[in-house]
Amino acid sequence: MKIRVFEASPDERADLVRLNETLPVELLLEPTALSDANLHLAEGCDAVSTLGRSRLDRYMLEKLKALGVRYVSTRTIGFDHIDLAAAHDLGLRVSHAWYPPYAVADFTIMLMLIVLRRYKPALWRQQVNDYSLGGLMGRSLRAQTVGVVGTGNIGAAVIRQLQGFGCRILACGLEFSDDLRGLAEFVDWETIQREADIITFHVPCTDETRDMVNAESLARMKDGVILINTARGELMDVEALMDGVENKKIGGLAMDVFLNEQGIYHADRKTDIFRNRHMAYLRQFPNVVLTQHMAFFTQESITSMVECGIQSILDMAEGRETRLEL
Repeated sequence: MKIRVFEASPDERADLVRLNETLPVELLLEPTALSDANLHLAEGCDAVSTLGRSRLDRYMLEKLKALGVRYVSTRTIGFDHIDLAAAHDLGLRVSHAWYPPYAVADFTIMLMLIVLRRYKPALWRQQVNDYSLGGLMGRSLRAQTVGVVGTGNIGAAVIRQLQGFGCRILACGLEFSDDLRGLAEFVDWETIQREADIITFHVPCTDETRDMVNAESLARMKDGVILINTARGELMDVEALMDGVENKKIGGLAMDVFLNEQGIYHADRKTDIFRNRHMAYLRQFPNVVLTQHMAFFTQESITSMVECGIQSILDMAEGRETRLEL
């Protein structure tokens, strides 16, 4: 089976080479995202695999099918860059990836601690040999009530890993595994808004979750609430976030994702001018931490995503069931 692998990064190369040698596939590596300019590279291939910068809308999917492509995989958990309805209409089979939840869970707790202990302004000061403590008094995670929104794999891992800190944990979500019931209090979203000192988000972007943090929900939260988002930027109304930081309703904000991050995150833009005023404005505040969509970025996660991206294509082609098919 011949597979054109778009957006093949140096971080993936060792795993891709290994799979090319051990699986019945021929992997053709292309470092750039799938586009009109390089679409011809998929000709003669049974499948293509991409990352999130390739926009697979109906137009692109129609072009792929016309070239003979039958299978599409994304080496990411998220798949909002693929028009699934169009793919199904065209008879294309699509899969996504999975990786262990611990990398994002670790990163989430790290962000909580960075904000609670005011490490961003402390780091700034060190760069100019200012080792004063004024304004840097933090808070203990143990003394906080943490609200976990979303109790799937990642939210559940966050709940488990918070046990050692001794904090009170509230959780809401669609999935409630039995082994979590003694580790958190299961409540509704409204209760988390009222009672949590820290709220961390681990849900996909859907019609129900888009802008779930907005002016109205913020008004119901505690003054000085800390918000952590390692899920999707679309979960938060950015105008409401800016107002919340300015009027100190939000005591701390840490986001590994951002609205309209495409073309900025995972790229070197240090000599460019890019258009995302909300990002440029929010990142100036000492209690706002923005990271470049890197919570997932561990060796273990990359290996898992590459293996899923290739193996799921083989599974679909050879008639095996795969939980990764969309």
